[in-house]
Amino acid sequence: MPPAHLPESVNHIPTNPAPTANGTPGATPAALIEMELAAAIDELNDRAPLLQRMAHFHLGWTDSSGMPTDAATRTQIQGKRIRPMLAMLSCTAVGGDAAAAAPLSAAIELLHNFTLIHDDIQDRSPNRRHRATVWRVWGDAQAINAGDAMFAAAQIALLRTDSASFPPGQMVDLLREFNRATIRIVQGQVLDLEFEGRADVTPAQYLSMIRGKTAAIVRFAAWAGARIGGGSEEVADRLADFGDALGVGFQIRDDLLGIWGTRDETGKDEADDIRRRKQSLPILLLRNLASDRELARLDELYGADEIDDKGIATIIALLDAHRVRDLVSRQVEEFHQRAASSLADMATTLHPGSAGELEKLVRRLEARPS
Repeated sequence: MPPAHLPESVNHIPTNPAPTANGTPGATPAALIEMELAAAIDELNDRAPLLQRMAHFHLGWTDSSGMPTDAATRTQIQGKRIRPMLAMLSCTAVGGDAAAAAPLSAAIELLHNFTLIHDDIQDRSPNRRHRATVWRVWGDAQAINAGDAMFAAAQIALLRTDSASFPPGQMVDLLREFNRATIRIVQGQVLDLEFEGRADVTPAQYLSMIRGKTAAIVRFAAWAGARIGGGSEEVADRLADFGDALGVGFQIRDDLLGIWGTRDETGKDEADDIRRRKQSLPILLLRNLASDRELARLDELYGADEIDDKGIATIIALLDAHRVRDLVSRQVEEFHQRAASSLADMATTLHPGSAGELEKLVRRLEARPS
């Protein structure tokens, strides 16, 4: 169980018995992840209590004062945890026990949240998941500290992997790829920031960027889960390709929601990507379709210090006039279909029934509202 001095809401983790891959009763996958997250975050509980409080707040366990949140609030803030669940599903897909991948899954979730805290600072996003971001509550400097600590906690979580079933030599490989994935994520973020304000970014360059910023962690989750589950390098690599397609589709879906999603759906301001002058895929596609006059107006708006509500309405009207939303939706479908096809091709090499569970994950992402 999580350390005793965590907030009560974190200690009270549901442990409804569920069969693990080896047939013995155990905690649910969600509970296993939560317990590993709590153990890793407990490493922050030492000389600076604010550090752990910021982590608890960002993860949805408490409010900004440190008071425990209710179950509904935690669920809303934590989201669907697609990345850690993918690691577990990949582990069981090759015949492993989901519990063996719980430390990995927690590490992936912490890595993801480390990037979110820093992204929110860089993008000046005031809200995430229906409430204030860490920097907005405690300022940039302390939010950077919270993100840095969460990355270190992710490493500790990964090192909790059972060495009896996963030898130290393989753990070195896992840690190396974990940090390489982190570098690819940061490289993608560097490119994303470089693209802002530029009018010459192509859709191909954008897709290359999101393969780092967003898809790298999804790819790693699928690959690493398979390796911990005992899968061969070949099968793990094929699952990594599945994760890559899934991750790209995930980001393009985010691009759609970043413009057309409602505040209730995304937990952010509506049309937030336009407000932040992001060169997301819808904007890049619009640049290829717009007339010279429309393009000049778009450049004028994106070249301003900020885009007001009237400017946002103008850009959305241009997007709608050129049916860009439909084009983006088709791109999402294309990458999800690639992921589904990858699964179909390797179905006979996976544990019986596991390809179907991964297919369900693809369908969930296709229909996700946020």
